[in-house]
Amino acid sequence: MLIAADKFKGSLTAVEVAEHVTAGLRRAVPGLDVAAVPVADGGDGTVAAALAAGFTRHEARVTGPTGVPVTATFALRADGTAVVEMAEASGLQHLPGGVFAPLTATTYGTGELLLAALDAGATSIVFGVGGSATTDGGAGMLAALGARFLDADGEPVGPGGGPLRELATADLSGLDPRLARTAIVLASDVDNPLTGPKGAPAVYGPQKGADEDDVATLDAALAHYAEVLERAVGPKAAEHALAPGAGAAGGIGYGALVGLDAAFRPGIDVMLDVLGFGPALAKATFVITGEGSLDAQTLHGKAPAGVAAAARAAGLDVVAVCGRLQLPQEALDRAGIRRAYALTDLESDPARCMAEAGPLLERAAENLARDFLV
Repeated sequence: MLIAADKFKGSLTAVEVAEHVTAGLRRAVPGLDVAAVPVADGGDGTVAAALAAGFTRHEARVTGPTGVPVTATFALRADGTAVVEMAEASGLQHLPGGVFAPLTATTYGTGELLLAALDAGATSIVFGVGGSATTDGGAGMLAALGARFLDADGEPVGPGGGPLRELATADLSGLDPRLARTAIVLASDVDNPLTGPKGAPAVYGPQKGADEDDVATLDAALAHYAEVLERAVGPKAAEHALAPGAGAAGGIGYGALVGLDAAFRPGIDVMLDVLGFGPALAKATFVITGEGSLDAQTLHGKAPAGVAAAARAAGLDVVAVCGRLQLPQEALDRAGIRRAYALTDLESDPARCMAEAGPLLERAAENLARDFLV
C-alpha cells in the first residue's frame, strides 16, 4: 500500500495524514506493508513534504509581506536541489493580525529566501508558489535579488503592487549572478496570465483583501510594470505576461519567468519527481491519495489528481481520503479514483470534523481496508 496524500489544511499535515491512514489500515489488516510519500502541489506544505522525503531543514530571517521580519524555512538536498516555498516568506499567514495589505504587500522576503538557498549551496531550485499575501508581480522578489525599480525621480518605488503605477525604469542587470547558473522550476497549479479578466488581480486579489477599486489599480499597475520591463529586457517580457503561470501568487510567477528564467511546470508533477514518488509507485500494488477537500479545484492540478493520473498509468487502483467530498462519483471516475472516503460521512459537524480529524481518518482508513483489502 502506498499512501501519497496532501495535507488536510487546517487540521493535519501530509505526514500526519499518512500516519493516521496507516494506523487505520493496520487496525483492519495487521502487519499490512505500507509505504508513505507525503505530497504537495507547490503551495503551502511543499517544504514540509520535501523535509519528510529526507531534505535538510534550513531557516532564514527575512522580510515579511508587510515589512515585519519573519522566520522562513526551505529544504535542501545533498545534490544541491532546494525546495523554496514563497508562502514561507510572503504568505497570508504572515500578515500581522490577519490584516490584508492588497496594495502594499511585498515579495521582498521571498527574494531574500532564494538568496539564502543560494548561500546554502543550492544549484537547482524548485520554487513553489501559492498562498501569497501579495500582488506585486514579483517586483519585491527581484529587488531583493538585485534588480532596481525606479520612479521618475530616480527613487525606488514603494513596496507592493500599487506603487508599480509610478514605475519609470527597471534594471535587471544587477541580479545575483548565481541565478544564471541555477536551474529554477516554477511549480504551480495556477495557469493564469498576469493581467486581464483571468489575471492575478482579478481572480486572486479579492482573496487578499482587494476591493473592486484595488483590483483595477493593481491590474493597471501590473500592466504598466510589464510595459516597463519590456523596455528593459525586450519582447520576452510581454510574452511572459500572457504565459500560463505568470499570474501565480500575485504575479510572482511573472517575475520568476522574466527575471529568473524559470521554467513553468505543474506543481504536482514537479513535486512527485522531487519526492521520489516514481520509485515508490513501482513497488506498490494499491494507492491511497487525498487532501482536505476533494472538489472541482482538485481536478485542476491538485495533488490527488496528479497522484491518481500516475497510478492509473501504472495500472494501479486508487482510492482517496478527504475531509469533505464535493465531487460526484463520475468525476472521481474520470480522475481515476475508484472511491473517496470523507470524514464528514463519519462526523457531520465541520468543527468537530476538523478537531477530531486524526481519529476520524483512522476510522475511514479502517473502512477502506475492509472494503478493498479484506
